[in-house]
Amino acid sequence: MVMMALAAAASPTELGDTLSLNEVTVTAIKQSADMRTQATALTVINRQEAERNQVVSVKTAADLVPNLFIPDYGSRMTSTVYVRGIGTRIDQPAVGLTIDNVPVMTKENYDFDLMDITRFEVLRGPQSMLYGRNTLGGVMHVYTMSPLNYQGTRALLEGANHGTWRAGASHYMLLKDGLGLSLSAQYGSTKGEFTNRYNGKRCDWERLFAARAKLEWRSQDGWYVSNVASVTTSRQGGYPYEWVETGEIAYNDTCFYRRTSVMDGLTVLKSLDRFTLSSITSYQYIDDNMTLDQDFTPRDYFTLTQARREHAITQDLVARSHNNVEGYNWLVGASGFFRRYTMHAPVDFYDYGIADLIERNTNEALPEYPIAWDARTFLLDSEFTSPNWGAALYHESHYNWGQWTVSAGLRIDYEHARLNYRSETHTGYNIMRGATGEVYAHENIDINDRGTLNKDFFELLPSVSLSWHPWVGKNHTVYAAVSRGSKAGGFNTQMFSDVLQQRLMTMMGIGVQYDIDKMVGYKPEKAWNYELGGHFECWGARVQSDLGVFFMDCRDRQLTVFPPGNITGRMMTNAGKTHSWGAEFAMSVVPTELTRFNVSYGFTHATFKDYNDGKVDHSGKRVPYAPMHTLFAEANHSIKIGGDWNKLLTFAANVRAVGDIYWDEANTMKQPLYALLGVSITWKQAHYSLQLWGRNLTDTDYRTFYFVSIKHHFLQRGHGRQLGATLRFDF
Repeated sequence: MVMMALAAAASPTELGDTLSLNEVTVTAIKQSADMRTQATALTVINRQEAERNQVVSVKTAADLVPNLFIPDYGSRMTSTVYVRGIGTRIDQPAVGLTIDNVPVMTKENYDFDLMDITRFEVLRGPQSMLYGRNTLGGVMHVYTMSPLNYQGTRALLEGANHGTWRAGASHYMLLKDGLGLSLSAQYGSTKGEFTNRYNGKRCDWERLFAARAKLEWRSQDGWYVSNVASVTTSRQGGYPYEWVETGEIAYNDTCFYRRTSVMDGLTVLKSLDRFTLSSITSYQYIDDNMTLDQDFTPRDYFTLTQARREHAITQDLVARSHNNVEGYNWLVGASGFFRRYTMHAPVDFYDYGIADLIERNTNEALPEYPIAWDARTFLLDSEFTSPNWGAALYHESHYNWGQWTVSAGLRIDYEHARLNYRSETHTGYNIMRGATGEVYAHENIDINDRGTLNKDFFELLPSVSLSWHPWVGKNHTVYAAVSRGSKAGGFNTQMFSDVLQQRLMTMMGIGVQYDIDKMVGYKPEKAWNYELGGHFECWGARVQSDLGVFFMDCRDRQLTVFPPGNITGRMMTNAGKTHSWGAEFAMSVVPTELTRFNVSYGFTHATFKDYNDGKVDHSGKRVPYAPMHTLFAEANHSIKIGGDWNKLLTFAANVRAVGDIYWDEANTMKQPLYALLGVSITWKQAHYSLQLWGRNLTDTDYRTFYFVSIKHHFLQRGHGRQLGATLRFDF
């Protein structure tokens, strides 16, 4: 865990960036600004740590956090988050995300780059009581610079190998006393690292753009208002998947992902005599398109498109008492959301797919009456509309009694999910006489399925904790906590093309009949978390450490599986019970004002306790895709040039390690533990800095993803050696 240095351990240059007390007080709406007194596992990354380690997104920040793993899964659409053995590859996230207090509704919007991050917080373990849906494994908070705390202009220019570069600028100003405005924009691109051997082109190219505006107002009589508006676009190739059989990335059809996202969040806070009232309102829009060669081979099987537009509105109202060192404190809140998306998901079948998946299977079953398809291409078409909404009430009480704090809370949560669908195909084939080859009959296939699915979810999400602060005046906290978390249920929209394909093949006597409601719908995932931990400091806060152990009892575990049949699909299912237990340790040591050491380590043992997929009992096997070990260790030392704090030369080295990661429920394949070495050298003056950096300097070979398509096995390679330079200006 990488932690903020306290004022006693910070240099004069760092102090304003490390602790911005006014901003922390304003933004910490649901939890205390002094997070190290709370009964929760916590990691905080400050601005210096973020810049030193090239942290610009939640994916890059995850490397620094114990038991948090956000791998690169082909494109920015697949922002999968694993923590403490919890997480799934598709649909709902296991960890929530807020940016300047605003919750991000869909995980397809998690992966984007931000400028001027001042603080990145990760709270591990269920945070559902305060933050609601999809915080079963925890919540990530990102805070950006405030124009009320900083005025000036910042800019950066960054370049790296593989034709990678990024440029951005931001300006912070006071319009008048108490009213500030910031504007920022950035653009970046990469030519890509991996080559598609089929056409000789780089497949993981990308171009991205982001613009952001923040308006903040703070009055003398207790009002605070913040409005943050942003727009981001991403265009990328992605999907560098190598076929295990050949060891090559080689596919013949187009693959890309593009996304446009708009977010606006309004935070209003009023501090009264005894309590504070807060309102957080947001509007979120995403328009994205994933088109890919779904078989990922040089053969003409089929392509898939998922084109979606989503609108979402969220509202959170919070009343919270002012912090009393002794006595009773409370928080009460109400929240709601509405989201509606439309999706068009056509699958185009081509010549080889028709011949291999349909004609061959049919003709082997009935050789005396072989078939021949009317055309060498046909369409499986699907369209969806899904309006979802939810509402919740929650309350938390704290009682401080000397060295002890008792906390208890409860959330009452209701959610309604609805899916309107239409799936159709219109094609046909000839039945031949085996010996003569003459046409015996012709069969038309006309399928046009329409329907509506509804699901209602009701959850009670309690939490209880006991904290002990053993020495008055010392920032030590020992805690025990029990909490229940939930991850939303929903619908497998990506399964409809497979349902339609299997229905077509069933009409020909060779398919597997799917029950739409059973195959498409899945229930919420729920877990009880039991935790013991502590936050400690000594040597005048030069040493800060955190230690914790946990046990999670998970029911109705959501798991991505491959359904029966010779198809490419993947689906979410509720896979019985899993148990996760483990430990987390972090320490930050600042022996001098110019030297710092950080280390964080997480261990998770996640196994199935009750899961039978209908063919094999996987009880006792490790849960796939969730790493067993995560490690981050860093050392850095600065040298003052001429005794001037404004002229620093900083040397830093780090190692990041992850593994083992099992790729399947049977635990037959895995990625062993791997370690990546990184270094940086930074020359910093009062108004600019130049950083030379490198990641994976040993060019370690590793894999980040595994999946099966049409019984073919694929792996995604991890990034190799990366070398770059970042120039920053601050005026």
